[in-house]
Amino acid sequence: MIDKSLKLNTRTRFLNTFKYEPVDHVPDMEFGYWPQTLRKWHKEGLPSWVIDNETADRYFGFEIRKTTAMKIPFRKFEYKILQEDERTITVRDEDGVVKVIFKDETNLSSIPRYLEFPVKDWNTWEEYKMRFDLNNIEYPDNWDELLDKYKERDYPLGVSAGGFFGWARGLMGLEHLCKSFYREPELIKDMFEFRVEMILKMIGPIVRELKPDFAGWWEDMCWKGGPLISLKHFKEFMVPCYKRITEFLRDHGVWLNIVDSDGNIDLLIPLWLEAGINCFFPCEVRAGSDPILLREKYGREALLMGGVDKMALIAGPKYIDKELDRLRPLIEEGGYIPHVDHRVPPDVSFKNYLYYLKRKRSIIGVST
Repeated sequence: MIDKSLKLNTRTRFLNTFKYEPVDHVPDMEFGYWPQTLRKWHKEGLPSWVIDNETADRYFGFEIRKTTAMKIPFRKFEYKILQEDERTITVRDEDGVVKVIFKDETNLSSIPRYLEFPVKDWNTWEEYKMRFDLNNIEYPDNWDELLDKYKERDYPLGVSAGGFFGWARGLMGLEHLCKSFYREPELIKDMFEFRVEMILKMIGPIVRELKPDFAGWWEDMCWKGGPLISLKHFKEFMVPCYKRITEFLRDHGVWLNIVDSDGNIDLLIPLWLEAGINCFFPCEVRAGSDPILLREKYGREALLMGGVDKMALIAGPKYIDKELDRLRPLIEEGGYIPHVDHRVPPDVSFKNYLYYLKRKRSIIGVST
């Protein structure tokens, strides 16, 4: 419910939205942009100094939420160039991943092509595991300064809790990881148990000293057809791991857990809720994660962010109006922050994006 008589800061506004409490306006936030989008918009009127998501947030005047994290010391691999030609460079990076990097950074082909991952079996996992030092935590050099700064914050601050499937995929590759749930379940359990210990070590000081407003998770474990693993495996391997961390967070006052996963997340939401993960974004509409349908199906327990179909922004004002009018009841109900359902693609014109912002802000109660 929007109550214009209130004067809230971003932190309170953000939390009130997810508690279904009155706000002076719904938070004005966006997910971000592909680099190609900003470069294209420079030719359409966007100032040249707007070069990334951070500068775009400043230019458009969005409210911000921040996430902080600590690291476990990790003995890196030697970065090595294995092969190079006019178009590509093949490297082994500091995480031990062999990948082909395309030199042309002006289009989407600059996404690397992955050739080899460091964890292939029990032996390589045991070797990889030894690269971490779980007895130590890497504090930022200016930790005391950050403590003072964050304690006076007027914006929502989260702690990065990482994730499990997305993390393991980076170590094993998608195909090998998915097969390992069947072929080497004990290996996956050991990896996830190690990951629980790692996450609890990393978030402990932040949770105890900073009292964050939420925990952020990243999995990206769905496609338009649904989850990349079975619900049975998700429940067996991942739910107990989540619970150990979300219970620790709740014991320290952190009740909001936001997971970032592309694709169709519909079938995973009940299991995430069971595990203590209660907020979902970016809610890709064309992939099957329409926020209206998710709220109808899972109720007010499912908190949501995103869900504005990017295709409407490509199509133009008439379709933008229709999309935002469609979402208006959900915005008014609460527990939802609307923004584009992934990073804004270069197919969207700068003119259409400005129109979208103006219309969205009129609906969420932001004065323009």
